[in-house]
Amino acid sequence: MLILFSISIILYTLGICIAALFNEKARLWVKGRMGQFDKLAETFKGDEHPVWVHSASMGEYEQARPLIEKIKREKPDVKVLVTFYSPSGYEIRKNDPLPDYIFYLPSDTRRHAKRFLQIVQPRMAIFIKYEFWYNYMNQLSERNIPFYYVSAIFRSNQYFFKPIGKWFAKQLRKASGFFVQNKESEDLLRSIGIPQVEICGDTRFDRVYAIATQPYTLDFVERFKQDRKLIVAGSTWGPDESLLAQLLPRMQGYKLIVAPHEITRKAEVQKTFSDFKTVLFTEATDEMLETSDVLIVDTIGMLSKIYKYSDISYIGGAFKTGLHNILEAAVFGVPLFFGPKYSHFNEAVMLVERKGAFSIRSSEEMFSILRHFEEESDTYKATCDICRQYVAENIGACDKIYKRIFLI
Repeated sequence: MLILFSISIILYTLGICIAALFNEKARLWVKGRMGQFDKLAETFKGDEHPVWVHSASMGEYEQARPLIEKIKREKPDVKVLVTFYSPSGYEIRKNDPLPDYIFYLPSDTRRHAKRFLQIVQPRMAIFIKYEFWYNYMNQLSERNIPFYYVSAIFRSNQYFFKPIGKWFAKQLRKASGFFVQNKESEDLLRSIGIPQVEICGDTRFDRVYAIATQPYTLDFVERFKQDRKLIVAGSTWGPDESLLAQLLPRMQGYKLIVAPHEITRKAEVQKTFSDFKTVLFTEATDEMLETSDVLIVDTIGMLSKIYKYSDISYIGGAFKTGLHNILEAAVFGVPLFFGPKYSHFNEAVMLVERKGAFSIRSSEEMFSILRHFEEESDTYKATCDICRQYVAENIGACDKIYKRIFLI
């Protein structure tokens, strides 16, 4: 089965190489891995023995970051290597000063996994959430290098828990430990013979809490908002923006900040909001900020801090690719709105059940809830408190995980 898996990886890699002729993201994926092993050999001389942390992309790195910070703070002599699978993570964070080394992960063939581990010689490996690379797992196990899964979450419809998934379940048993987000994940792993599992929650709570407790001001947001109420819409796509464009005319006294998931779409976003006085962040003067109704954030890295200023937060993706990170907004204690595709996101499910978040399908639904908030200020305050309390209940995962992997 491992041979078949490796063949599928080779075919997948070939497909990306072909796609690179036409697609920029695929081109970055291929280019970033050129000469990879030579670069690794120049970097690692055999005595570093880093903690290796692997994240698929940007979202997973945000989950890894608080744990990396904990390691660097408690064990400053320990080196940390971060690898990414996707260009959308690597290209944004390749110059991040927190880890000691940042690389793309070579594709998961047996030859690559052996060569990577021979060069890097990590003291342990930490995979974030879903990164199941079976050749790397097998090679780590053969070398008696401990490896862990952090902020993992499992569902009964995954192939590990079906008759066809016995081989894959066997590979999971090689892991040194699973730090999962909920009881369902723990029960599922135990049902396939994996006792090395502990509920620790999601490290993203620690990350967003750390951001929220830092003192800071964003002058451009304050100048834009003034004395108006503010909807902050983060990681949006076309359907999200269309809904908000239909909502805004009915929301007297509100302004809107939109941070699209892909800033290359800024012209499309401008067109959607062409009926309003709109300004791009990169072109905004003080006067334009003060007089505009919609501010489009066409740069990366500020969204998590912008949410601080929101009275209402809208999180994109749940009409299209799947819901993006809602915790960055929830930590500031504001009502959350998003589309219908959220069932795979535990924190969204929990907050909808608690009535701190609202899944909506139309601008009319969102307007109805916002109108109720306007009429019943106590309801608005209670909703804010629900989000704030939910985050407070779930911080601390990093401390638990750190103590387990370093046996403190």
